Amino acid sequence: MKITLEQAVKLISEKDNMLILTHTHPDGDTLGSGFSLCYALRSIGKKVNVLCPDEIPEDYSLITDSYEAEDLEPEFIITVDVASAEMLGSLNDVYGGRVDLCIDHHGSNSEYAEKLLLDCCAATTEIIFSLIKMMDIPVTKKIADCIYLGLSTDTGCFKYANTTSASHRIAAELIDLGADHATVNKIFFDTKTKSYAKLEKMALEGLEMHFDDRCAIICVTKEMLEKSKATPDDCAKLSPLTRQIEGVMVGVTLKEQDKGVFKASVRTREGINASDLCSRLGGGGHAQAAGCTLNGSLEESKKMLLDIIEETLDDWDNIDK
Repeated sequence: MKITLEQAVKLISEKDNMLILTHTHPDGDTLGSGFSLCYALRSIGKKVNVLCPDEIPEDYSLITDSYEAEDLEPEFIITVDVASAEMLGSLNDVYGGRVDLCIDHHGSNSEYAEKLLLDCCAATTEIIFSLIKMMDIPVTKKIADCIYLGLSTDTGCFKYANTTSASHRIAAELIDLGADHATVNKIFFDTKTKSYAKLEKMALEGLEMHFDDRCAIICVTKEMLEKSKATPDDCAKLSPLTRQIEGVMVGVTLKEQDKGVFKASVRTREGINASDLCSRLGGGGHAQAAGCTLNGSLEESKKMLLDIIEETLDDWDNIDK
């Protein structure tokens, strides 16, 4: 059941012993949302923990370095930036059917939680910021860092089409509240690890162009990951590369998960809906950034994607623009 921000505030205000869950392969928005909400609720005396299904990359130590888990038995479970229970990864079996409240910004949300606070804004941290302010909880520097990190990473440092004037106003307010925007921007937008540089080189060497160079695909195999010693966080940084190529309308990064299983990250130009495209393969996401999981060999996975991308581009060509 969808609820309003006011209803979510009332609900959370009445609860204690809360567990906040983030999604697998964590990014800045899910972590920024989870930890900002945790720190805010703890500051008013509530017992709250954050649980991530995967190891949190070192890059996020700016927001996690002061966190310590509390001894509590969860009575109320919240997910943040988790569009479907499957995105909980290893936590799905334990908590997937027990989520009391989901706070999310994905239009493709499957409404798996008992209650859903949904706003299709630039980042879930925007919703968390509004919630914290409505609860009259002071926004500390640490909370501001968390929210700024989530907002900046989900908007590509405010470059993506999902960025709104509200995003900029919130960012300005967060900076006034002490958010260390320079450090966040340096870590996430101006720094490449050596392992990432090696992985990027290998990935771009295998770049494929299709459909009059309007589709670009790069593939990342387990062998490439082993050779580069790249991390899952390194892989996530590859996704925008294909869309940056002149003339590309659909960019795809295919990453080998297990033998016969590939995860596709799809990025599109405005006018082509990545979420609709991925939903045809059991996935979803945002209008210009979405993903899905494919079962099959690398060549079979590419063919599944390319068939649908070709149809999508043909449909786009036939639209009266």
